[in-house]
Amino acid sequence: MSRKMNFFAGPSVLPVEVLQEMRDQIVDYHGGGLSIIEASHRGGTFEDMYRECLDLLRSLMGIPENYHIFFLGGGATLQFAMIPFNFLRKGTVADYIKSGTWANKATSDAKKIGDVHLYYDGTAQNFTSLPDPESVHPSANSSYLYLCTNETIGGIEWQTFPDTKDVPLIADMSSDLLSRPVPVERFGMIYGGVQKNLGPAGATLIILRKDMLERQNPNLPAYLDYSLHAKEDGLYNTPPVFSIWGVKLVLEWIKKNGGAEGMAKRATVKSSIIYDTIDQSEGFYRSSVDKRFRSKMNICFRLASEELEERFLAETKKAGMLGLKGHRSVGGLRASVYNALPVEDVQALADLMKEFQRTNG
Repeated sequence: MSRKMNFFAGPSVLPVEVLQEMRDQIVDYHGGGLSIIEASHRGGTFEDMYRECLDLLRSLMGIPENYHIFFLGGGATLQFAMIPFNFLRKGTVADYIKSGTWANKATSDAKKIGDVHLYYDGTAQNFTSLPDPESVHPSANSSYLYLCTNETIGGIEWQTFPDTKDVPLIADMSSDLLSRPVPVERFGMIYGGVQKNLGPAGATLIILRKDMLERQNPNLPAYLDYSLHAKEDGLYNTPPVFSIWGVKLVLEWIKKNGGAEGMAKRATVKSSIIYDTIDQSEGFYRSSVDKRFRSKMNICFRLASEELEERFLAETKKAGMLGLKGHRSVGGLRASVYNALPVEDVQALADLMKEFQRTNG
């Protein structure tokens, strides 16, 4: 099989080694006579794999012992409501930074549950910039400050993070989890769907500082209650077994390839290849994102016309490149260069971009 070059924003590229191991183990997991996806989540086969996965996460991300780690279903989208249900207390506000599509969706859900203060709204700049992290100070009566670390649709990413001191900082890291080292201790909660950098779709990673549970609203329905999931180590109900297994295998691959620091180096190399091609094109390719906040995961760019963009996309498909059409809400072009995407595939895209400019410029 000749594999395509996968630039999809998610579900996205997985390491070939992981796919091969899944293939080899899917029927008879480690010689146990059954598949891991058939094993009871209350039994040793799954629990051993699960503990190894959580231990790898704690090690690779440097997660302190005063944080719970578990997985939930429902995607990151469920967290848009779970977070304010649990932590937006009566008589307070929640500070939200509207930086693009995903932060906007979270803001919209939170407004249905309690009082939301828009600390920053990027609408006027068409979501092409972010506030200076050092200038971000939550409201005096804030329950938490919420941000999305990387907006996949707009191609904008926080390079450093605010220090919110006594107000918990909550972050959606769906699209840049383990693409770089992160100061976990700065956050009250980190969460993210795993289908960008960490594994197959189906699981949402929750990293929750233990004292956050003291701030919870009472009397929540069972599945919406973080304290219940924390008490049960994420096994209150049947977890997304296949996805968690995939995450464990990807984490092993990340560890072999230098951990978070290794992924950060890969991200810098790959994103620089494309951004340099854009910046050196003399306006043939255009990126509207503030250079201080350019995403290293999702590189969004435009050509002079939609007709030219369609011709470019046709050329990428001929070359075996998939997923380069921008999100339907904004159009344009987008190259997602997540952890598992080989540098060679990114260089092939840059070479095609240069040749396309030569023949169409």
